[in-house]
Amino acid sequence: MIYYIEGKLTEVTPTYAVLDCAGVGYLVNITLSTYSNICAKPSVKLFTHAIYKEDSQTLFGFNAKSERDIFIQLISVSGVGGNTARVILSSLSSEEVISAISSENVRLLQSIKGIGAKTAQRIIIDLKDKVTGIETSITTMGAPAGVKVEAASALEVLGYTPKQTERLLVQLTGETPDAGVEEIIKQALKRL
Repeated sequence: MIYYIEGKLTEVTPTYAVLDCAGVGYLVNITLSTYSNICAKPSVKLFTHAIYKEDSQTLFGFNAKSERDIFIQLISVSGVGGNTARVILSSLSSEEVISAISSENVRLLQSIKGIGAKTAQRIIIDLKDKVTGIETSITTMGAPAGVKVEAASALEVLGYTPKQTERLLVQLTGETPDAGVEEIIKQALKRL
């Protein structure tokens, strides 16, 4: 198992990066969040997970261990492969995925291209108990996931879709991590 790869970034696109490690170029599939974190750096360290099949070997890389941990949990769900898990983590941040699973937000998971109702429900059922360990490491990076979940629920009651609010809520809680639910909702309503 390759735990991480560190090397010179020779090529990067929103879907993959090529790292030169001691003269060997590794093609690593990445998420959009990883892309935005590494695209301007000359050398990077990516935490990896390899998927081996009869006809292919695919290496996935992540800027943070927590994102890799969520990826591994997602691919453990029947019907969710490496590319589907990468699409999920490209559409939602790690924190949003954990929040959606913890709060059983099927609609948010369904809003991701390629995820239907059954797959979204299966992800929630299979991972609800498994994400608690990952959740603690992620929620320390910003506002508690509960604040976002409560704010998202309140905005949904007011008629806004999860797709409209999720990214804004992540941005707002990042800007003001100590803000309560009320303050986040007020700020969100001003920007929607």
